[in-house]
Amino acid sequence: MARAGAVLLYALGAVWASPMSLAGLLAGLVALPFGARARFSDAALVFHHFPWGPGGALTLGCVILHTGASMDEQTRTYACAARGGHDERVRLGDHERAHVYQALVLGPLFLPLYFACGGISHRNRFEQAADRYAQTGRGWWPWA
Repeated sequence: MARAGAVLLYALGAVWASPMSLAGLLAGLVALPFGARARFSDAALVFHHFPWGPGGALTLGCVILHTGASMDEQTRTYACAARGGHDERVRLGDHERAHVYQALVLGPLFLPLYFACGGISHRNRFEQAADRYAQTGRGWWPWA
């Protein structure tokens, strides 16, 4: 019964997040002729080998645009990168899955709130929560 409830909540969240997911899906489909490959992973449709961008991954709703080959790659946490370190690493898929969960709850409010909290920065509570989730498996919500 709990599984059915989780599936229903995911489906409702996916509908709520569909405007962002549609943007990610369109970008991913445009990238297919340029080498992108799609598969489901980490609660999202992932376009691997996404040919544009600085590297890493970008989550738009239930779609992840990833420049690499695997969501299993290790990446530095935002706090570690900000202080120039290399020791604090997390699995990229876990970090991005936290953003999927955030988008499922916040829907079209996700991007405005994300940028209002500082955008791509170690100070952004969304990134802090995603790193926390990737490190511990808990705490993906950006507000305690």
